[in-house]
Amino acid sequence: MSESRTIQPESDDLETGARRMRPWQLLLVGMGAALLGLLPWLLTGMRLPLQNLWATDTLPDDMPLVLLPFSQYSLSTIASLLVVGAAAGGLAGRILRARTPARGFALLFFGVLLVDVVAVAQSAATVGPGLREDTWSAVYLAGVLTVAVLAVGIGASVLWLIGRAPQAGAVVGIAIAAVLLPGWLHLLMAPRGPAFAGEPEWLWTAVQWVPSVLIGLAIAWAGVRTAGRIIAAIAALALLWLAPALITAASAALGSRVLARVPGEMLDYGAGVFRLAATDPDLVVKPIVVAVVVAAVGLVVRALLARRTAARAGTGGEASGA
Repeated sequence: MSESRTIQPESDDLETGARRMRPWQLLLVGMGAALLGLLPWLLTGMRLPLQNLWATDTLPDDMPLVLLPFSQYSLSTIASLLVVGAAAGGLAGRILRARTPARGFALLFFGVLLVDVVAVAQSAATVGPGLREDTWSAVYLAGVLTVAVLAVGIGASVLWLIGRAPQAGAVVGIAIAAVLLPGWLHLLMAPRGPAFAGEPEWLWTAVQWVPSVLIGLAIAWAGVRTAGRIIAAIAALALLWLAPALITAASAALGSRVLARVPGEMLDYGAGVFRLAATDPDLVVKPIVVAVVVAAVGLVVRALLARRTAARAGTGGEASGA
């Protein structure tokens, strides 16, 4: 009897250990999530896009390999690659929450940031020496690097919101990642560019509705029973409205070679594009309506399932009482 009492706790410990993930596994999960974010770019072959300020005439196939497409024409793509990978890490962290030991999420977090920081550093270190040695080249590199660093910071916030914040915070994190997901999907679908896309046209067009559907599902998942969740739902819809317009405006303004040397005119042009994109009913109304409809349907289905579960529990309780 005494021997069996000694063995039993060891068996329980082994069983508990099987449920818990090891620290190194969580580190790998984080690194894998970040690499998943970079996957569409990795599939292109990782050739640096042609640079307007490159020091020597170079063919596209002779450009160096980089982990991020450093270019003023690819700023939204850089943000998509980094933030989507961070969101994948946050989703993994939330799914594995019950199996994560103390400080385990910090290792997952570190794994994502490690890959992202290495990607940014490697790209900047490769692009810098190849540019012309003048002021505009320094400004250009600093500008692209700033966008990449900001994207890493936004990705870190999204990672924490989805992985560790309450459901209201998770909804906001999902919304941020959702509005950047179309750029990630487009690059994945056509790694050599839209001109080489082999997918059906309807599938290419359908990508634009992915943010609306994801945001609607996130709102339905969290529900709207508390003030915090209602505010999060409104914030998510606001992001769906304003973030695409901001991305469009920034891409148009920063991608203009004509305005590159006139910052004031660039800002005015970007502001004008933002106003047009944010107030065009064709661009604004439909995505928001789709998100609201998906959320409403999801909330109704959730309520019906909860009512059915409660009814079954009540029937079971009556039967056991009888």
